[in-house]
Amino acid sequence: MARPTIRVVAYDPAWPALAAAAIEELEQALPGFMAEIEHIGSTAVPGLAAKPIIDLMAAVTDLETVERHQEVLAELGYHRHFNGMVDRLLYVRAAGGVRSHILHVVTLESWPTRNQRILRDYLRDHPADVERYARLKREIAAARVAPGDYARAKTTLIQEMTDRARAERGLPSVPVWEKTER
Repeated sequence: MARPTIRVVAYDPAWPALAAAAIEELEQALPGFMAEIEHIGSTAVPGLAAKPIIDLMAAVTDLETVERHQEVLAELGYHRHFNGMVDRLLYVRAAGGVRSHILHVVTLESWPTRNQRILRDYLRDHPADVERYARLKREIAAARVAPGDYARAKTTLIQEMTDRARAERGLPSVPVWEKTER
């Protein structure tokens, strides 16, 4: 059986609009439920090559309350996904087996220091690192690594950039690899 391949594409200027539409849809379906919601990940960084999947991160006061709203999320196409991250809830939207959106739900308390948000903001201000990151992603995808190995292969560079971004904000380094081993 053929190994699934990772598809990294050039930045698409339509990504922010797709994210905005998804955010609006979530806010309308769950009014007042999310304290914050933003477009994160590589598709949120102008000029950055990425897998064409819109990543969103929402903050709620309590993760346990999210489970009571899973039916609404499912109606929107977001289904719970377990990937070893223990500090958030993860929902994936896919059509025909192809992921289009990932919704990370985290606590409002952790929102200000979330690595994904901090790295996104850092990359928006550091075009040389955007190019380094895009080059690495293309190299990993060209090597036809397994999807789980793709994320792990990016970790060293992501850790380096996130450490710099956190230091700029006066925050300590924390590991960017958040998955527990199964």
